[in-house]
Amino acid sequence: MAARLDWARDGLDWPYREASQFVEAGGLRWHMQRFTRETSPTNAAAVAAPLALLLHGTGASAHSWYPMLPWLRPHFDLLLVDLPGHAFTDMANAWQASLPGMALAVKSLLDVLRVQPTILIGHSAGAALGARMCLDGHLSPQCLVSINGAFMPLGGLAGLLFPPAAKLMASLSFAPGFVARRATDPRAIARLVSDTGSVLDEAGMALYGRIVGNPGHIEGALAMMANWDVQPLLRDLPLLSTPVRLIVADKDRAVPPAQAQRVLSLLPAHAGTTLVRLSGGGHIVHEEQPEMVASLCVSALDAERMPVPDSSPA
Repeated sequence: MAARLDWARDGLDWPYREASQFVEAGGLRWHMQRFTRETSPTNAAAVAAPLALLLHGTGASAHSWYPMLPWLRPHFDLLLVDLPGHAFTDMANAWQASLPGMALAVKSLLDVLRVQPTILIGHSAGAALGARMCLDGHLSPQCLVSINGAFMPLGGLAGLLFPPAAKLMASLSFAPGFVARRATDPRAIARLVSDTGSVLDEAGMALYGRIVGNPGHIEGALAMMANWDVQPLLRDLPLLSTPVRLIVADKDRAVPPAQAQRVLSLLPAHAGTTLVRLSGGGHIVHEEQPEMVASLCVSALDAERMPVPDSSPA
């Protein structure tokens, strides 16, 4: 097993460190962060805040949500987790790295915490994970927000070659260290982010550099890619009873934006199921346009409180 990030060393200056907790659940030690709703004169009523569970994508960590926190915290209690094998959460076994296995693993964490999210917000593979959890009866949120959701297999030659290549890389003991060493070059991280169609600030790039430069984190990401199969999810999407807001960025190079229309056609015709297109952002659009994406998450839960901005191309 590859060397993993050490909280006592690598987490000393981790953003929002004071919100971090470590919890044992499902045979894993999870790193998570919890935030309570920030009250103001407009939301100071003594009513429980809705809980938002935020699920990051493959190769990222809970840090991916930090730019959105100022706009989410006035509306929600927040639960951010590092998924199995990622950042400061323990390495998963092959089953826990699969889509249904990871869905069950996250459920085990929620069971230990004794919480039920009101809204589920997922980016890329995190959106697919959220949908799987709803379909498997692990969660019954009022809505699911998908940010550039990775619901479909890769197309063309990449779809034929990528899964076997990921399985091969995950089986090679030297692969995580090799990839992590390459990632210590800032130019490699810049290319990695650029290839997604996104542009991040210096702080965001530094955080990705820290986690992607760790062999244990790379091992977790490779295991997830090697064991992930979205075909059953695609088959089951017509059974999803949870309303879904699909947020799609037009410059996404990781998940083709055109896929969103296909996903929308497979989802049941709930009143709350919508597709919103954002211009000028790439795959990591929630870090590039955090205020806009946060407003879409809030309005997904309560459309009357905050109408959906018209962000579709003219």
